[in-house]
Amino acid sequence: MAISKGDEVSWNTSQGRTHGTTVEKRTKQFTFEGQTFKASQDEPYWIVESAKTGAQAAHKESSLTAR
Repeated sequence: MAISKGDEVSWNTSQGRTHGTTVEKRTKQFTFEGQTFKASQDEPYWIVESAKTGAQAAHKESSLTAR
């Protein structure tokens, strides 16, 4: 999957499918909003911004679908 910064993507949430824009790719362990994520080159995470709320969250690249 080839996701790049600024791409529109969608992902599942407890409220259903939502969509937004990729902001930043992370490939090393990081902390975001008090939570630690174990990102790697093989399993990167993206910081995504919700199109509906503007809120940002971290998601595994494998959980994102390009729109």
